[in-house]
Amino acid sequence: MAGIFGGQPAATQSQNNTLGDLKMDVALASPPEDSITDLAFNPTGNDDLLAVASWDKKVRIYQILSNGSGEGKALIEHDGPVFSCDFSKDGTKVLTAGADKQGKVMDLASGSVQQIAAHDAPIKSIRYFDINGSPMAVTGSWDKTIKYWDFRAQAPVLSVTCQERVYTMDVRDNLLVVGTADRYINVINLKEPANFYKTIQSPLKWQTRVVSCFTDSHGFAIGSIEGRCAIQYVEEKDNASNFSFKCHRDTPQNNVTNVHAVNDISFHPVHGTFSTAGSDGTFHFWDKDAKHRLKGYPNVGGSITATKFNKNGTIFAYAISYDWSKGYQANSASYPTKVMLHPVQNDECKPRPSVKKR
Repeated sequence: MAGIFGGQPAATQSQNNTLGDLKMDVALASPPEDSITDLAFNPTGNDDLLAVASWDKKVRIYQILSNGSGEGKALIEHDGPVFSCDFSKDGTKVLTAGADKQGKVMDLASGSVQQIAAHDAPIKSIRYFDINGSPMAVTGSWDKTIKYWDFRAQAPVLSVTCQERVYTMDVRDNLLVVGTADRYINVINLKEPANFYKTIQSPLKWQTRVVSCFTDSHGFAIGSIEGRCAIQYVEEKDNASNFSFKCHRDTPQNNVTNVHAVNDISFHPVHGTFSTAGSDGTFHFWDKDAKHRLKGYPNVGGSITATKFNKNGTIFAYAISYDWSKGYQANSASYPTKVMLHPVQNDECKPRPSVKKR
């Protein structure tokens, strides 16, 4: 059988079945000039638009063409490295935030950009949501707060203090998950945004790198710097389904195993399966319900810092750039910085057929 999460495929035939192919992947022209921090696809519309945030203080918006390539569509500039980007629910606006402590929104139709958020320290994450049809943004900062913003007001609607600096954040429907330093995970129901519905410490022993909500908003995945991933359900009744597994770890040699940070986790919008991507320069597709790895891919030649599926799951975008996991001394001018588009084949992300017990 193919390798269970964290395990090795048992036979050559299984390995061939789970080994993915990169030969159809296409690089975006005119990529950012420094490390890439976040990717976002528009959730609606006839075209695929991809926003790319970077340490070069810019967010570039590309239109993905039918031949798999892309062309520049718009540009948003900040006064410092940009750490996060997101699209509005209707796909007409792009939200951005970063080290300059500002959150911005661009209206794609007019090209106008306005500041909508401010913190006392760099903003690590910005995400769109709406309440009763009103467009809103939530920002998470190293100032240990999350703030909610109405696009039409200058002051935050609400500010909530967290235990520590916000490192990662994700929103799906009414579910907001916030990961902070010291491995705290705060779960918020956006119908009651002032309160933590639940707070846990990550089941993973080392620093949280990313949280990502399930497509059905019943739970979330956590990735850490130690090459592990955890699957967590929101409700207590589902706790028996929680588990964690090893990934992005090299084959042991002389009783030493090199582990790599899990930099991003993205859920497939149709199948609910998910990807992990890491400092080791590989990405993998997983089925959390069957607890199986669906596909693993060869090393892409550099750390993968961000990933995202497009709205119907036919394109998987991944960013290759230096992720600072080995400090400034491991960076070099020759390190690749690019965005790759992987055409998703029919079987790559489909869940395994369930085996019914009699």
